[in-house]
Amino acid sequence: MKATRTLLVMLGFSVLLLMTACRTSQVRNVDLAPIPAASGGKPLTMTQVEKAITLAGGELGWTTSIQSPGVILATLRLRDHYAAVNITYSTVNYSINYKDSTNLKYDGKTIHSNYNGWIENLDKAIRRNLAKETYDNK
Repeated sequence: MKATRTLLVMLGFSVLLLMTACRTSQVRNVDLAPIPAASGGKPLTMTQVEKAITLAGGELGWTTSIQSPGVILATLRLRDHYAAVNITYSTVNYSINYKDSTNLKYDGKTIHSNYNGWIENLDKAIRRNLAKETYDNK
């Protein structure tokens, strides 16, 4: 009886661990995040915004390539996982949008939640670098 109960508890923990390891959530995009202006309202240039984005990606292991003015393709490879996003930007705002992935359980709406963490970290790094550019632009 005690062995059966112990086995059931262990089985329950195993199922719970498996469920949390394979969790998915809605794909996170960043839509029209504002780009701050320097003191006096002087906007950053496209070159400064591009620099802030590419530096942020590089800091986190993303590979970036300029696709056209205002569009950067960023890719991340971790072990057997791959994610690609399009980052569109202007001197006013930027967006990060899902493009492609491999081994992240993407089904058209949801994706492995690690992806969303990567996007959140990329967004934070972009904001941090934009703030630095804004400060340097005084």
